[in-house]
Amino acid sequence: MTPIFLSPRDRKIVIFGGGKIALRKCMHFYGFRMIIVADEVLPEIEGMASEVVKRHIDPGSVEEMIVGSDIVIAATNDKKLNDSIRDIAFRAGIAVNSAHGGGDVLIPSVLRKDKYTVAVSTEGKVPAFPPYIINILDDFLDESYDLMMDLLIYLRALIKVQIPTQTERAKYLEIVLNDHNIWRDLRDGNLESAKKYALKIGGLKA
Repeated sequence: MTPIFLSPRDRKIVIFGGGKIALRKCMHFYGFRMIIVADEVLPEIEGMASEVVKRHIDPGSVEEMIVGSDIVIAATNDKKLNDSIRDIAFRAGIAVNSAHGGGDVLIPSVLRKDKYTVAVSTEGKVPAFPPYIINILDDFLDESYDLMMDLLIYLRALIKVQIPTQTERAKYLEIVLNDHNIWRDLRDGNLESAKKYALKIGGLKA
């Protein structure tokens, strides 16, 4: 498996199922053009979906309903039905996630910070493990890491002009990232002091 981050753009996702399983999938893919197919749909899902098709899910009609979609999600409570939806999507050459496994799209546990995102997956081996790791990372990745991102964004704009080569720019940012004085300032919440010190060690002008 290869981890990627996918921009929603106008990508179409067809989600079969309207209960709690489907809700979790919808929450992960919020921002995509989600088409929900189910005979009963939770109100929370209706609020997130681009379109809701309230109908009984018949495997015989799945193929026509997924035409033009980028991803298919099988999120019903019925394993046999989910397996059928998954296999139909495979035959149609469409990426698919199934609540009962076997698909080629796996949904990781996600930690979203202010300016960066961390995703953890065991590729379906032990579903309980990624949320555990996310909880540990959430405690570890304190506000100083968000401030470091602010600092790097600030510096990146300057070094594009003041440092001539990409190799030199990368080396400078590596020095900043490993500087104990800068991390001390950031952990104290002092971004301005960190900026001044970073400019000094790089010989940069604000």
